[in-house]
Amino acid sequence: MKKVVLLGDSLRLIGYGKYVPEMLGEEYEVFQPEDNGRFAMYTFQQLGQYMNHIEGADVVHWNNGNWDVDDLYGDGPLESPELYTALLVRIAKVLKSKARRVIFATTIPVRPEYSYADNKRISEYNACAVKALTELGVEIDDLYSFVLPNMEDYIRRDDFIHLTEEGAKACAGVVAKLIRG
Repeated sequence: MKKVVLLGDSLRLIGYGKYVPEMLGEEYEVFQPEDNGRFAMYTFQQLGQYMNHIEGADVVHWNNGNWDVDDLYGDGPLESPELYTALLVRIAKVLKSKARRVIFATTIPVRPEYSYADNKRISEYNACAVKALTELGVEIDDLYSFVLPNMEDYIRRDDFIHLTEEGAKACAGVVAKLIRG
């Protein structure tokens, strides 16, 4: 049985994480925290709690970004692109030292009505993450590019940021396929 760990923010928690275990089937044991991974610093600080699951995992699939790019108070994003990238690199190094494969999922786009971030900023942060993590040998799951042409159907109209059920299932399919890799 292959051991899989899913880590990340609400994109995982209330999105694709609901469907990946079923899509992978019985030959995969899937662990994912009940806690929202929130922003990169939070995920980094919480890794120790999940180390017994991460250690020896065949695949760790993880995402951060929605919280990191948000400008909640009009004074800039929670983390600069440089800090965000540095935190992702630290997370990746820990994960790579414990698991066989590490996959990072890019932050998905938001609807134009979302007031705390925009897709230009998300693209900038994704580009920084992809460059740094690829150099470390982390595989990239480009959920941003997958969701962008399907935003009407995949991003909720009530909060402008989270996946619809259709979007969650579609992203879960991409995640499961990449995990099977």
